[in-house]
Amino acid sequence: MATLKHIASKNSDYSAAETYLVYQHDEFSGKKILDEQSRPKLRESYILDTLECGEASFAMACLLANRKYDKNNHPDDIKSHQYIISFDPDGHNHSGNIHVHIVIGSVRTREVERKPYMQKPRDWREGMKHSSTAQTMRHLRVAVMEMCQDAKLYQIDLLSSKKRVSEREYWMKRRSQMKLDRENAALLAAGQQPTQTEFETAKETLRKQISDVLDNAASFEDFSDRLLQQYGITVKKSRGRLSYLPAGRKKFIRAHSLGDKFEKELVLATLKENAKSQPIILHSNLEEKPDRIKKLVDIQAKLKQGKGIGYERWAKKHNLKAMAQTLILLQEKGLLNEDALDQRIAELDTKFHESLAVVKDLETRMANNQTLRRYAASYKQYRPLAQKRNAAKSPATFEEQHRAELTAYRTAAAYLKANNITKLPSPNKLEAEYCALASEKAQFYEQYKEAKIELLKLKDAKQNVALFFREDERTQHHER
Repeated sequence: MATLKHIASKNSDYSAAETYLVYQHDEFSGKKILDEQSRPKLRESYILDTLECGEASFAMACLLANRKYDKNNHPDDIKSHQYIISFDPDGHNHSGNIHVHIVIGSVRTREVERKPYMQKPRDWREGMKHSSTAQTMRHLRVAVMEMCQDAKLYQIDLLSSKKRVSEREYWMKRRSQMKLDRENAALLAAGQQPTQTEFETAKETLRKQISDVLDNAASFEDFSDRLLQQYGITVKKSRGRLSYLPAGRKKFIRAHSLGDKFEKELVLATLKENAKSQPIILHSNLEEKPDRIKKLVDIQAKLKQGKGIGYERWAKKHNLKAMAQTLILLQEKGLLNEDALDQRIAELDTKFHESLAVVKDLETRMANNQTLRRYAASYKQYRPLAQKRNAAKSPATFEEQHRAELTAYRTAAAYLKANNITKLPSPNKLEAEYCALASEKAQFYEQYKEAKIELLKLKDAKQNVALFFREDERTQHHER
């Protein structure tokens, strides 16, 4: 597998690129690694070559081109480009992580044939500066993919990136992971167990949170509400693009910097597919989920955790709807009195656990019935074969020819003996017994299900009432 990366450099020291390729460098600080005599250490293995530099070195050829075409006179000018093809190790030849660094001067020294991916004259004319456009990168990625496919190597699709990691985020994760590893090593040495073993950047956390909501939402309104409710993330559309604002952050993060999956087109396409597979009505009435009622949100607690004004506005509207649901439910059940509500919850809790115990017992008996039917059938089917084995002239040869069948017979016989079954039960009788158990289970399961649904509703209602009056007391105390 190979990946392609582009780096544009403003460094006027053209020899720096060659120095980096020849000598070992610290991957975090970028400084040369020195030996015992304070001399730069050469890389263990490298191949270095130049193209179209003539007799001059790469650095001298670039300086001559700049002088000839009067280019790169300003410090902010891009002096060179570096394309890095990184090959992942295959695990067999111990080749390590091989990199191919292609370093080119930014000034084109001769005119080249125009290719389909070249859009402007600067892309092919002599004396113009090279620009790494989107079309150029696409062409190079396709070339890398085809190269790997021709060599029959596994290759990922470089043209679609569901996750886009910047250079800054990559190095932040590497450095932070090393720091975390050192801290965990110290904890382990002290006999303590680390609570976190893998560092996660803020963008990684944001990607996971958005993905979690995106997989379950069925409309953009639902997607936006769930992000705000579950994670305090605000999403906005601007100029046909999406941006996300995590809780505690002041500046929006563009979807493009997170990956293709989080951009407007793919988000809307995913929501459309979700709506097809989950044809439910969202946010249209109070009965969003028929088997549950909405729970009140502890707004003050959420604000202390860092939720913003947008979340508070949503939570207040949500709490009004949830309290309306709660009152309607308690009025319908005639449970506006707290003692009556507690008594009904206790009754349902007892019914729930009793029904569940019966269902579990019936399931166990049904499983035992199926096991007995299976072993009885195997015993009956392979018993004549076992008798033939005992009468065979060469029992060992017979055993080898029918090993699987005889093993099945012995396993069945052992099961029957362990359960003190001396007479094979009738298959029809076992089938009738299984049907009777399944019918009884269905009846008790309905009782269990009804008790569970009502119990969860009333528990949520009780919790909502308690939180409502607690919030009311806080408001009155604050007004005083």
